[in-house]
Amino acid sequence: MSIEIREARPGDEPLVVGLIQELAESSGESCPITEAYVTAYLSFPGSHVLLAEERGRAIGLLSYAIRPDLYHAASSGLIEEMVVLRSDRGRGVGSALLSEALRRMAAAGCVEVSVTTMPDNEGAQRLYRSHGLVEEAVFLETHLA
Repeated sequence: MSIEIREARPGDEPLVVGLIQELAESSGESCPITEAYVTAYLSFPGSHVLLAEERGRAIGLLSYAIRPDLYHAASSGLIEEMVVLRSDRGRGVGSALLSEALRRMAAAGCVEVSVTTMPDNEGAQRLYRSHGLVEEAVFLETHLA
């Protein structure tokens, strides 16, 4: 397996849209993402998208944000989305994406990284735990739109 992990750049919008749509579809949902939204996201300070590619084909994505954290008086990282194409799961792609994201967040001075996943997504939970993330808080949300 020769997987390359790289930062998404202008021109990658269709790849990002396709991977995020795959994530939504795997949950039985739809997603309003557009290429224009991806362009805006990539230009927003602190927002990052890593792409996993094999032989020039995008097979996975991890998005994360770095933001200032008042309590820690330092930067904090938030893993937002991670998806690997169904056909490429179980090959270490998610682990490679997560390792690279954690490395980049540490290099950026993050003192804490957090992620949420659905309670029934045991595979994702195992992956995150295998990289040192532990259950530390309860995550609550509401949808405003």
